[in-house]
Amino acid sequence: MAKEELITFEGEVSEILPDARFRVRLESGHEIVAYTAGKMKKNRIKTLAGDRVTVEMSPYDLDKGRLIFRHKDSGSGGPRPARRPQFRRR
Repeated sequence: MAKEELITFEGEVSEILPDARFRVRLESGHEIVAYTAGKMKKNRIKTLAGDRVTVEMSPYDLDKGRLIFRHKDSGSGGPRPARRPQFRRR
């Protein structure tokens, strides 16, 4: 017997809650509570309020979910800030 299919939605983090949880407003307008997936914790991917995310949910409980992906902003691909030149000793 196969494992149940997980449903994926896209949404926006509206609030950061204690205990590494987030309140996410889905595109449909529904609000859920989600936690960060293990791979995101392992790779130290930080999630802030206002970030676009992909949420994975079980069909049995549509009030809880797991953040599986944080989308990059379109403005984040801009030029990097200027760096100071490296100090060289003679």
